[in-house]
Amino acid sequence: MSKPTVILGISAFYHDSAAALLVDGQIVAAAQEERFTRKKHDPAFPSQAIQYVLEESGYLLNDISAVSFYDKPLLKFERLLETYHIFSPLGLTSFLSAIPVWIKEKLFLKKLIKDELKKIGSFTGKLYFPEHHLSHAASAFYPSPFEKAGILTLDGVGEWATTTIGKGENNSISLIKEIQFPHSLGLLYSAFTYYCGFKVNSGEYKLMGLAPYGDPTSIQTKTFKQKIEETLIDIREDGSFLLNMPYFNYATGLTMTKNKKWNKLFNLSKRQSESELSQDYMNLALAIQQVTEEIVIKLAKTTKMITGCDHLVLAGGVALNCVANGKLLKEKIFKSIWIQPAAGDAGGALGAAQAVWHISLNKPRTMTDTSNKKDAKNSSLSSNKYTDSMNGSYLGPSFSNETVEKMANRLQASFSQDNNFGTLCNKIADYLDSGQIVGWFQGRMEFGPRALGRRSILADPRKADMQKKLNLKIKYREGFRPFAPAILASDLKEYFEIEQESPYMLLVAPVHKKRLTPLPDNYQKLSLYERLYHTRSEIQSITHVDNSARIQTVHEETNPEFSELLEAFKAKTGCPILINTSFNVRGEPIVCTPEDAYRCFMRTEMDVLVINNCVFIKSNQPSWDDESIWREEFILD
Repeated sequence: MSKPTVILGISAFYHDSAAALLVDGQIVAAAQEERFTRKKHDPAFPSQAIQYVLEESGYLLNDISAVSFYDKPLLKFERLLETYHIFSPLGLTSFLSAIPVWIKEKLFLKKLIKDELKKIGSFTGKLYFPEHHLSHAASAFYPSPFEKAGILTLDGVGEWATTTIGKGENNSISLIKEIQFPHSLGLLYSAFTYYCGFKVNSGEYKLMGLAPYGDPTSIQTKTFKQKIEETLIDIREDGSFLLNMPYFNYATGLTMTKNKKWNKLFNLSKRQSESELSQDYMNLALAIQQVTEEIVIKLAKTTKMITGCDHLVLAGGVALNCVANGKLLKEKIFKSIWIQPAAGDAGGALGAAQAVWHISLNKPRTMTDTSNKKDAKNSSLSSNKYTDSMNGSYLGPSFSNETVEKMANRLQASFSQDNNFGTLCNKIADYLDSGQIVGWFQGRMEFGPRALGRRSILADPRKADMQKKLNLKIKYREGFRPFAPAILASDLKEYFEIEQESPYMLLVAPVHKKRLTPLPDNYQKLSLYERLYHTRSEIQSITHVDNSARIQTVHEETNPEFSELLEAFKAKTGCPILINTSFNVRGEPIVCTPEDAYRCFMRTEMDVLVINNCVFIKSNQPSWDDESIWREEFILD
């Protein structure tokens, strides 16, 4: 028997470092470093994530055939030098802070990676450096359910490319067109994130959540959009674009925007973090969201024209803009679209490994035909012959009941066990129906930024006050933030107007009209929180202010435990939906271990915690001093 080919993919040193492992081309494990270090968006070398994927696979580092890093550092350094040269004498401060780090460390990344790997074990294999956007493209196409597809990658910047259009067929990928730095849709969106007072590289989803509070009929919103398109960006009919760089500071500076120029352009100063959100910023958020959607749709049309493909795959940080994804789906440019669930830099680790397997080693794709295996109860809306190979994105660690029991005994935590999972689900459905909030921890952790029913906080979407309660008493975050519904795939079209399943919570769609409540004529004139708490639908707490929702469809094949809980809740209440939000509080990564989960449970006003078949009730727990259990590095971002 031939020795298996084991490939380790790594992303690191910018944000969301991660590791992924393939064995003979099959995805075995993947995880972000932040889940182990508890440092949100941790950019460090993913030592703990590497140790995890090796442990999960059963291989040692000296069994690894190849290590693949998700971009080309020398090409990125070239871009930095040319950028500073073009913009000189501007950017001296940025140059003096960035270049010493490159000269000391990043120019010698090959040695740095090998030195870090030596701390874990012995590695004698080959080191690969695929380009950044090839890693994104590989992460989007190879795990997708399509034999052939157009590929669209959009992010801040890799080496030079910020946007690429390509085509994937069988085991090959060709990148056909690209837009280069400093012209970047991701950095444009981040500039507005910064100007609206949120943190770059983590606050973009807040800007997206804020946009529906903007008034689309407002003259101010229309003026903002016009000024963006006339002054900040030149958008061509094919979706390509040029940014007006005198208005931006990210190329050579330490901030995103030239604030004085933006202040004059929009007659609006930069919002200070945590300050009150006025309607001006809501309208500005809506304006840039609309511009982003228009560009994405134009680029998708160009991808269709160039490739002639019926299907589209997406990756890169902009592909996490699920509102734009929903608008793209609605355009019906392609028969179906598939988005890498770890679309940002974390997913680059997976794509880097797959690029080596399929491109460098020329190995064929192995696809699973599910066309004759559809469960009638959870039948797919998609006509795709194949299923994707992400295993539901459940690629992280799991923990045994023995581990949970040891944790509970060590912390003197009180719990009960139910060895009949159906009975346990019925009990938890009762708790949810009574308005209690449940921490739900089952099986292997999700890979990517979304909790998909393995590390989730769950609640009843029919409770009108649940959105407010979750934001303020559980997540400790801004009250305007929306929550997502998890719904049984078989019930999707009864509640949402969407033509495709959304297993990775990456599509936003309207709530079905028959579920909505009429709104008053003056709705858009109400304040942010008056709109937020106004009754809009029978599933109020997952219906955003524009009557939309970011949907997760739950499938028995990939997550039988979560599916069974939803079935139990439906049987009890008639509602096949639960609020599903990530199991963490603001400023913390999603929980990884049972101890992480118990700490989060005890620190918040969650009522019930379920880890495997172990149930912890808050009222039965010993008192716990926050200072003794919560990590010192916990900070709000």
